[in-house]
Amino acid sequence: MKKYLLGIAISALMTSYAHAENIGVSMALFDDNFLTVLRNGMIDYAKTLDGVTLQVEDAQNDVAKQQSQIQNFIASGVSAIIVNPVDTDATAAMSKIAADAGIPLVYVNREPVNVDSLPDKQAFVASDERESGTLETKEVCRLLKEAGKKEANIVVMMGELSNQAARQRTADVHDVIATPECSFMKIVEEQTGNWQRTQGTDLMTNWLSAGRKFDAVVSNNDEMAIGAIQALKAANTDMKTMIVGGVDATQDALAAMKAGDLKVTVFQDAAGQGKGAVDTALKLVKGEKVDKKVYIPFQLVTPANMDKFMAKN
Repeated sequence: MKKYLLGIAISALMTSYAHAENIGVSMALFDDNFLTVLRNGMIDYAKTLDGVTLQVEDAQNDVAKQQSQIQNFIASGVSAIIVNPVDTDATAAMSKIAADAGIPLVYVNREPVNVDSLPDKQAFVASDERESGTLETKEVCRLLKEAGKKEANIVVMMGELSNQAARQRTADVHDVIATPECSFMKIVEEQTGNWQRTQGTDLMTNWLSAGRKFDAVVSNNDEMAIGAIQALKAANTDMKTMIVGGVDATQDALAAMKAGDLKVTVFQDAAGQGKGAVDTALKLVKGEKVDKKVYIPFQLVTPANMDKFMAKN
């Protein structure tokens, strides 16, 4: 009887180990508000799953460091890898490393350059960036029309140019302006602030110092938009008439919206992307079929509906 019970105990232990999954996660940068929500969303969700642990690393915006982390994950025998890429143009090499090792890999939030040719057991989970900049710029266009503008100058703050999201969101702005409804808008400045609040402040300060006149700020993300707002307010700009838009709907951005400074943002579901990435990785580990591209919808956020997003990002 004792042998029988011991056998059951050993069998149960082996079963629990067999189902234990350790997922290596390489984040582009810990020191980023949106990516922090994404990272915490993954960690919190994994805690609700039996036998799933995450090994989360900070690539510190260093491509070589991120590639090394992927190699280390493989060497340590992880079940799967989730990557938030530093440089979306450098993902083909990462895909090859994981594919050669037979380890499932999921890219999250930032679209890899090889998204249309991902190897087996690899996928991409994010939101469709063609929606983000489009929703933002259309709302800026509507607000400018509402203000009676027949002609309007806008400035565009871009994220890191090595990042597909920055390139796509900027292309979205140009596409909206190319439509008859919004052709009265003209871009007078377009520079990168690398997603950073401080660089958004510096960009705006430089434009104001140069005497640049504009009616709206279209930023690729909330952090740069907040930086722009800080510079505008320091220059005693009337924020009731200045239109500033961003993307992500972070808590800081919603606070700026509540104060009347930020007029539009776009909710990007960080926690939803994190959950989707973990679920997709686990399905790939089990050999289940998954879509190569898993999209979590963007949603427009304005002062009229901001309350429903206050506790999300």
